[in-house]
Amino acid sequence: MNPLKRLAGQTAIYGLSSIVGRLLNYLLVPMYTRVFLTNEFGVITEMYSYVAFLIVILTYGMETAYFRFNENHKGTDTPIFSTVLFSILSTTTLFLIVGLIFKQPIAELLRYPDNPEYIVWFSIIIAMDAISAIPFARLRAENKAVRFASLKFINIGVNIGLNLFFILLCPWVIKTQSGSLAQFFEAIYDPRIGVGYVFISNLVASGLTLVLLAPQMFRIKPTFSFPLWKQMLVYALPLLVAGLAGIINETMDKLLLKFILPEDIAMSQVGIYGACYKISIMMTIFIQAFRFAAEPFFFAESRKENAANLYSDVMNYFIIACSLIFVGIMLYIDVVKLFVGEEFREGLPVVPILLLANLFLGVFFNLSIWYKLSGQTRFGAYLAVIGALITIVLNVWWIPLIGYMGSAWATLICYFSMMVLSWYWGQKHYPIPYQHKKGIAFIVGAVGIYLISEIMPDMVSGYRLLVNSGLLVVYVLFIAWIERDVVKKIVRRIL
Repeated sequence: MNPLKRLAGQTAIYGLSSIVGRLLNYLLVPMYTRVFLTNEFGVITEMYSYVAFLIVILTYGMETAYFRFNENHKGTDTPIFSTVLFSILSTTTLFLIVGLIFKQPIAELLRYPDNPEYIVWFSIIIAMDAISAIPFARLRAENKAVRFASLKFINIGVNIGLNLFFILLCPWVIKTQSGSLAQFFEAIYDPRIGVGYVFISNLVASGLTLVLLAPQMFRIKPTFSFPLWKQMLVYALPLLVAGLAGIINETMDKLLLKFILPEDIAMSQVGIYGACYKISIMMTIFIQAFRFAAEPFFFAESRKENAANLYSDVMNYFIIACSLIFVGIMLYIDVVKLFVGEEFREGLPVVPILLLANLFLGVFFNLSIWYKLSGQTRFGAYLAVIGALITIVLNVWWIPLIGYMGSAWATLICYFSMMVLSWYWGQKHYPIPYQHKKGIAFIVGAVGIYLISEIMPDMVSGYRLLVNSGLLVVYVLFIAWIERDVVKKIVRRIL
């Protein structure tokens, strides 16, 4: 099969679980932003920022190391999977013990002295998700995309089902029903827990996923190769630094907002920013789905003659897809904004900035293949550390001046800088003939279409949607004109 078609197919399957899952979780946002206050949603935003940060620490680059070493040792008896799994199990167990023992001091440090249970719940969630990451990586390496997606769907379904049960059904039954039914729900539901039910739902879903992955983990020889482990750590630790710095770029803005802004408005601002951040989720979904499929794909294709040209084509189509997502969301923002509660919509100006920032991040992920394939993973660490420094400095500087708008602009500048630097170093160490002019044209064209829609005079929403639909058609024709040779080939095949 054509490698690009295979990548597209796997992206679609991985994307199905990511896209549908994220969309279903996204559908919880209207509920959260209507049931919870802005400061309560801020708690959810903050706690999941810590989750993202700690998952990177607890997997410490071993997923990518597994792909690299698994590809290099195909057909051998080298205990790659068991070595990685035992390594992650050991460090995760230590983390869990520390979290459970020091739950109260940690809760006080995070300004939740009355909620040490948050620390317990999240310690367990993070531990289970970190362990699950390795068998999930094995499914990706073995191209078992359907099983991967099925397990993700189960996790998502349980999580969403429990959210709806605790946040909507239980209060409704207690309020509207009487007798034994109401008594039963009163016995299992405590309104004082509030946002905690979001975390409990996650806890149950993560536990079930780990149980379903258990057979795959236990059907291995309990072998640990210390020499192999040392080699993998040498490869993985720079990726840990890169991942850690990268997650700082993704999450530090929400955490700094809490600790820099005045305490009486901080959590409310975190909640508003976090809710509007969710609107850029379509770009994030596509990038995540692409990464799941692309990382093992890039390694598998690396030894082939036309690999560099293939990577160039992948980048080109990736930018087209991301640019279309940007244009689609911004031209229909009047519809998209309805997914967040009205009191959260003051944060909408961050959406185009964050969408463009995520586009640059996606391009950076594509570019990063050069240092992974060449084994120069230290450059990934350099790039991510530079990005993290930009994120921290600009957030500390701008949050006191312009609040969460400063966080959004800091994210954009951070990802743009990382993208440009990665391209520059990549062309020196692992040249790939990227189609730069096309890529720039697609991005500039997308921003141009958005700006045209913004400067148009006010009109009835129905007319605006009609005009914006016309602008979307114009942008699609613009892409078709640039890619006219490809379009001609497609037309010839159809005819």
